[in-house]
Amino acid sequence: MMSNVRFAENEIGYLLNKFFPVIKKRKFYSITIYLLFITYFSLPSFEIPLLEYSHIRITSLMEQRAIENGLFFYPKQSWVNIDKVNPNLLKSIICMEDDAFFQHKGIDWTQLDDALKLNKRKKRIIRGGSTLTMQLAKNLYLNTGRNFFRKAKEMLITFRMEKEVSKRTILQDYINVIEWGGGVFGIKEAAKKYFNKTPANLTLDQCARLAAVIPSPLEHAPNKNTGYVLRRSSIILNRYNNVILFPNNKL
Repeated sequence: MMSNVRFAENEIGYLLNKFFPVIKKRKFYSITIYLLFITYFSLPSFEIPLLEYSHIRITSLMEQRAIENGLFFYPKQSWVNIDKVNPNLLKSIICMEDDAFFQHKGIDWTQLDDALKLNKRKKRIIRGGSTLTMQLAKNLYLNTGRNFFRKAKEMLITFRMEKEVSKRTILQDYINVIEWGGGVFGIKEAAKKYFNKTPANLTLDQCARLAAVIPSPLEHAPNKNTGYVLRRSSIILNRYNNVILFPNNKL
């Protein structure tokens, strides 16, 4: 019987004999602590500070897409420095995806609360509350699945990234690793595929179009004149002047 279990007479056995009865009496509490322990120590703790000094080549989402395609092709990604990207692209992404990027510390609680209320009222997911940092955390280290523990890990990684990595690096990594179509990752590949240009030579309209499709890059192409692309790019063009890049030298 489990109630009569006795562990070996050594250091580990002593600890198990001491805490096993407590664990049995407080099962829910013990399971919760165990899951939190596993979640925390499964985070890429040592990799996050290195983002400030290194370029990411392969992300968790890239690996997921390769597996989904039976490894027949591996996503391509080419790195470009943020200084060689049209600033209008950065403004377009921020004003559409995360207009409080330079104010929050990883999570925009107001936007998240508004999104949860709207989705609850509509009884389906209509609006996301993820910031750019949260999206980057998911792309780098997690997958597109939806469950409580994945979201918890995403938030923990987000807090770590905002604490240890500059806003400039977060934004630079974001534009270099996010998905912009089937097998297309990063702004350099996207600018070449859709407009045959370098990121620095993109027009304002092209920047708005690229930002417009970020939520659904596998369903919409920025170089197509669909209602979705035209509507969202129009919203961006009306808003992007409100964005000030790196205010108060927030690099």
